[in-house]
Amino acid sequence: MNASLTPQIPATVLLPLVIAMLAGAVVPFQAGSNAALGRALGHPLWATVASLLVSLIVVLPVLIGMRAGLPDIGTAARGPWWLWIGGIAGVAYITAALVLTPRLGAANFIVCVVAGQVVASLIIDHFGLMGLAAKPVNLARIAGVALIVLGMLVVQWGTRAASTGPVAAKSVVS
Repeated sequence: MNASLTPQIPATVLLPLVIAMLAGAVVPFQAGSNAALGRALGHPLWATVASLLVSLIVVLPVLIGMRAGLPDIGTAARGPWWLWIGGIAGVAYITAALVLTPRLGAANFIVCVVAGQVVASLIIDHFGLMGLAAKPVNLARIAGVALIVLGMLVVQWGTRAASTGPVAAKSVVS
């Protein structure tokens, strides 16, 4: 095979993609562990608090080890209001994950999360929100997002079909 026809992906491009995929791969484990933690603690919001406290306990030594300076709260306080919604979004996500993952299953929950993330990201990119450069919507990007949303619907349909099929019905009766 001609080497010039083989696509070459530089490590500087490939490494961030692999890291992003690995970061995404831990999310279903986070949802499952938080759901179990919510049951063990007796309420989903206590699991949210515990999860955020564990995050703080993990990140503080990393900051100290990196010798990161103290945060400039004054500059952040003078910034746009939306600088602070990440914490609110984190609470909303963690709580939704630990409440919905047991009901929907890990795959169903995460595929819905990914679809929601991609739709919201497309809007953020198009309008250049959150301080990001605008990347206008085009037909290819809309088609890609539509395929992701369609994929979400197929996963949901496939799960419902599997749970109502003859094997599922038989196991309920047995």
